This record gives sequence, structure tokens and C-alpha cells, in this order.
Amino acid sequence: MPVTSATPLVRVERGHASDDELAALTVVLLSRTTAPAPAAGPTAPAVPLWDRPERNAPYRPPVSWRR
Repeated sequence: MPVTSATPLVRVERGHASDDELAALTVVLLSRTTAPAPAAGPTAPAVPLWDRPERNAPYRPPVSWRR
């Protein structure tokens, strides 16, 4: 037996939503809940591909050119 609640599930904060607008919103929300979960594909690499490793070189002090 489904549990019913006295409080509404959707509340209009500003303005006045018509019955058609509430029905459209309900359709959108229900379609999102019944949508299949995205397929587990390959994960993203740990390092972004656009990263340039030469920019992350170890720190060199200003007088390192004298070595």
C-alpha cells in the first residue's frame, strides 16, 4: 500500500502555475527518474591531455644559469 502525504511534492514559490504547466513539470521530473543510468565507459585519464608537462618542471632559482 503506498504511503500518502498531506504535504505537496511540488510547491510554486513565485507566480501562479497553471494545471498545464504543472503537468509538464511532472512529466519532465518523472522522465528523469525513469531514465536509464549512463553506461559505465572508460574513465578520464588522471592527467588532462591538454596539460603541458614542461610547465610543471621543478623550480629553478634565478641564479641556476650560472651552473
